[in-house]
Amino acid sequence: MAKVFVIDLSRCVGCYDCQIGCKDEHVENDWSPYAKPQPDTGQFWMKIVEMERGSRPKVVITYIPLLCQHCDNAPCMLVCAPKAIYKRADGLVIIDPATCNGCRVCIDACPYGVIYFNTELKIAQKCTGCAHMLDGVSLGEGQPKMPRCVDNCPADAIKFGEYEELKDLIAKAEILHPEYGTKPRVYYINLPKPFVAGDVYDPENDECIQGATVNAVDISTGIVSATDTTDEFGDFWLKNLEWNKMYRVTIEHPKYHPKIIGVVATNKDVHLGSIPLYKKP
Repeated sequence: MAKVFVIDLSRCVGCYDCQIGCKDEHVENDWSPYAKPQPDTGQFWMKIVEMERGSRPKVVITYIPLLCQHCDNAPCMLVCAPKAIYKRADGLVIIDPATCNGCRVCIDACPYGVIYFNTELKIAQKCTGCAHMLDGVSLGEGQPKMPRCVDNCPADAIKFGEYEELKDLIAKAEILHPEYGTKPRVYYINLPKPFVAGDVYDPENDECIQGATVNAVDISTGIVSATDTTDEFGDFWLKNLEWNKMYRVTIEHPKYHPKIIGVVATNKDVHLGSIPLYKKP
């Protein structure tokens, strides 16, 4: 049965244990015919990508574990002249180290940038899904038949199993860059969506305004896409908006004149700064 990864970014704490576990499993270990040893440096078959989003003081960090997407329509397979790249019955895509001729064409073909070149061995390398462990090769006593990144994750952010077992989670998930058309078998829950943040204050009394209602209105549809109420510091966060859209931000409070901020584009996360409201007579 075909295997999949499901990664919940809301659970990932950026501890790097998955990345470290991958290194521990593959550096200096020859798991032929699945893979030759991973170099000490320069390769991350499991890599934590840190996204710094927003601007001071409204900044958040999102961690995205990135590995081979084990695509059903893998571009690396299509361009590999020596046919060194193959897909197993369980869906894992493997580069045969004995057949690879080091032409590097697959590296350029991978749109996710997750294939590396081993300059010493002169072969291409990437995540194998720890296929050697799944097949029971060199497992220690009591060690699960599971990729090391999954076993190492203390937050249970990475799951691995058959599609049918994880289909309820997959229903909540997305894939990275669906526009590539590669049909990846790595699914992500809670991929980052843009936010609009700021704070509201009363300039006449020099104080924060709590309890103001802030809405993000989709300009194209007129629908309220996100809403928040300012806290004791006057802060608001309009989350889970859509990328590359235009919004109108409205701010209302029963004691103050309303405020409308005309056009806010979500080609990036937006911090609107400190916004004054003025009391009604």
